[in-house]
Amino acid sequence: MEFTEAYKQTGPCCFSPNSRLVAVAVDYRLVIRDVLSLKVVQLFSCMDKISYIEWALDSEYVLCGLYKKPMIQAWSLRQPEWTCKIDEGPAGIAYARWSPDSRHILTTSEFQLRLTVWSLVNTACVHVQWPKHASKGVSFTRDGQFAAICTRRDCKDYINLLSCHTWEIMGVFAVDTLDLSDIEWSPDDSAIVVWDSPLDYKVLIYSPDGRCLSKYQAYESGLGVKSVSWSPCGQFLAVGSYDQVLRVLNHLTWKVFAEFTHLSNVRNPCCAAVFKEVDEPLQLNMSDLSLTDDFVRQNSEDAPEGHIQVRYDIMEVPITLPFQKPPPDKPNPKQGIGLMSWSRDSQYISTRNDSMPSVIWIWDIHHLELAAILIQKDPIRAAAWDPACTRLVLCTGSSQLYMWTPSGAYCVSVPLMQFNVTDLKWNSDGSCLLLKDKELFCCAAVPILPDSSEYGSDD
Repeated sequence: MEFTEAYKQTGPCCFSPNSRLVAVAVDYRLVIRDVLSLKVVQLFSCMDKISYIEWALDSEYVLCGLYKKPMIQAWSLRQPEWTCKIDEGPAGIAYARWSPDSRHILTTSEFQLRLTVWSLVNTACVHVQWPKHASKGVSFTRDGQFAAICTRRDCKDYINLLSCHTWEIMGVFAVDTLDLSDIEWSPDDSAIVVWDSPLDYKVLIYSPDGRCLSKYQAYESGLGVKSVSWSPCGQFLAVGSYDQVLRVLNHLTWKVFAEFTHLSNVRNPCCAAVFKEVDEPLQLNMSDLSLTDDFVRQNSEDAPEGHIQVRYDIMEVPITLPFQKPPPDKPNPKQGIGLMSWSRDSQYISTRNDSMPSVIWIWDIHHLELAAILIQKDPIRAAAWDPACTRLVLCTGSSQLYMWTPSGAYCVSVPLMQFNVTDLKWNSDGSCLLLKDKELFCCAAVPILPDSSEYGSDD
């Protein structure tokens, strides 16, 4: 891997959808850099500190959320002199997002009073009253033709279907939830999944015309659904719950065909490879060197406390994983499947049980078994699958990157001084990683894996 120099950032950073540019927030400035050279392509000055950045799908526009103001500013890469400012006045702006056509911006006001669709073409706007959430509860079809927007009125949840061409409401139907948490279109745009708040375990599948295709409830007592995710192929729906179980439904009968339990004690029979991160001090043989006392004294004062080389050890089963029992007297317990992500080919799904924050589980859906367990020293901050091949990358807030492929797992040291990776993002073609430190960011060029997924640690 090849790493760039580190550059300053004070907030969100993200790749453009075409993978050519990266937008970086530096206080009130929006810096647009070229991905290959990281040279500054455009520099825009906003009216306040940037809290949020989102690219339009065509990579020609980028919006900045100035939530302290609160307002939205949008910029054009093709016409740098063009500007757009959206201000809802006393209603405020809690969240903003692009529409699939890249020519409309959807904003949600404070206290979820209304959702407004702003046109960049003719300055027209359309209002949807009482959206359920600010940042959640809105989902677009894969082809960009329709939007599903959750609303709530008279103590009941509804789904509004809007055309993304005219922004007219095509249909409204009520859903059987007590307190809707979120929705998401299926990858083939044939169904909408709806799940309830953690207080009531309920996963509902609706057709676009409002028919309830299926209702799934794993249990009644206890906290329920924590995370939901469609597989990229659209054939599987993964549901992560507070009971530390991952359940996978099929798209034909909407029945559960796999249940994966995250236990702190892993016992036989288990064919999964268990990798544990360990520290290994770097041993330097200096017996044959002749150094003066002044040189040794000066370098010992300037040297860091210790040179640490990190590697994975393969552990034997049975093994006990590090486990944190959540306190019973505090809300929002840190347990259950809080992090979940599918591989590009839908064969693998990675999960993290929040009561074991330093452990990542990788499940093989084709063979319905556990493929690997990665045990880290520190809690896992982020994990993301390569969009071009079967490779998982994760970070823990250390100076290391951790990667897994079906061939094995390995560690990569970031060659930048005092750079601890707290977040990471792939670009759309899988050729580059964006790595974030607390106040810096850098990019890393990642070699493409062959189709056989064989990857050596020497690379």
